[in-house]
Parts: sequence; C-alpha cells; structure tokens
Amino acid sequence: MLYHELRLLLVAIQFLTRLPVPALTHYQPDWLHQSSRYFPAVGLLVGGLCAALYWLASLWFTPLVAAVVSTAFGIRLTGAFHEDGLADTCDGLGGGLTRESALTIMKDSRLGTFGTLGLVLALLLKVSLLASMPAGLAVAALIIGHGGSRLACISLIALLPYGGDLDHAKAKPMAQQLTPGQGLIGALWLLLPLLLACYWLPQFSPLQWLLPLGLGLLVTDHMRRLLKRRLGGYTGDGLGATQQLCELACYAGIAAQLPL
Repeated sequence: MLYHELRLLLVAIQFLTRLPVPALTHYQPDWLHQSSRYFPAVGLLVGGLCAALYWLASLWFTPLVAAVVSTAFGIRLTGAFHEDGLADTCDGLGGGLTRESALTIMKDSRLGTFGTLGLVLALLLKVSLLASMPAGLAVAALIIGHGGSRLACISLIALLPYGGDLDHAKAKPMAQQLTPGQGLIGALWLLLPLLLACYWLPQFSPLQWLLPLGLGLLVTDHMRRLLKRRLGGYTGDGLGATQQLCELACYAGIAAQLPL
C-alpha cells in the first residue's frame, strides 16, 4: 500500500513537473487519475523550491529581482505547464463564440492576442505582488500559493465533468472525476504549511490568511461556473488557468493587507 502511494506521488511529480523521477515499471494509465490527490503535494514541492531560491536571491538582490528569479525558476520546474493552459484558455474563451470554436482554438499550438495579453499580465502581476512582500512572507506565499492552487484544480476535477474532446484528450484518465475521499486527502496537504506559516510569521495573524484563501475559493468557483457554461466542464487548459489565477489570488490577498 505504501509503495503504491509513493508510486502515485512520483506519477504526479512526473506529470506536473520536469523534475527527474525513477522509472516506473508496469505503468497503468489509471495511476494518473489516482495520483491527482497528490497534486497539492507537488505544488508544495514546487513552491518550496521556488521559495528557497527566492530567499537566497533576496540575500544579494532586490525583492523585484528575487521575485523574477523565483518565478522564472517555477516556470522551468513545470515546463510552463500551467502558463500554457492559461494562455490557451484566454485564447479559446476570448476568441471562440461557441464551445466547438473555443475548443478548436485551445488545441491550436499558436499563441494569440488574448493568450499573450493574459500571460504577460499574469506574470507582471505575480512578480509585482511577490516583490511587495517582506522576504519571509513571500516565502510562505510561494509555498501556500503553489499548493493551494493545485488543490483548486483537483476540486474542479471533482465537481465538473470533462468538457473537452475525450477522444483527443492528452490525458484521458484525468477525465475521470475524483471521489470526495481523494479530494479530502488533497486538502490535508495544505494544512501543515498553513500551521507553520502561522507559527513562524506572528506578524501575519492566522485570521489574515482567511483573505487569500477566500479569494482563492472565489476564483475557483468563478472558473467552475465559467468552464461549465462555456465548455460544459473542465479541460486540461482550464485547470492550468485555474491554477495560475488561484496562485495570483493568494498573493493578492496577502499583499492587500500589507501597509503601503
């Protein structure tokens, strides 16, 4: 049992990042669906690595440089997996008037005007928000933002049917819906970093974390309704867009409570 869970964690790391993992023998497609409960854990891993680099960079450079370096490192770690989803979703929902036309645009590998604007604005906002925080708070924001935003993604898998073309889905097992138990396991991954942040950052009270978490929930619900209305359910690109927007919502909720 423990070996299988470790194997699922490695599948999640392999799917969401470019980090090297040991070869998985006797791989079964259903493992990818089962591994989704570890997506928040992978988010914590990515966020932790980005946070470590942010802290190191902040020792020698300005907060703005540290924010740019850590953001670029996060993109390298994930192969721009979620950023690509954000750009494709902006192109599809911005340029497609019908479900069919939106999905066709989202399958196109070329980057359009809506995707370019959405991606550039998201990156600018992400860097600006991180640079506005004290180093310790930015470190906590990166870890919780990355972990919580992956939790938002699996909540959409649990709440929505698959809205794309199932016959041409890049990862068909992900089109299966999650069970409540799998979603609960994913949520528990976020509890430890929140408790640690409350302990190590007494200047940012536990109640203040309610705003970034609340904004993340609002963004997730907005994406749930938007994807259901426009596409009939979630897609891989829609999940990537949700991750990016929830991460931004977390940073915005923290930065909004800091003195100007």
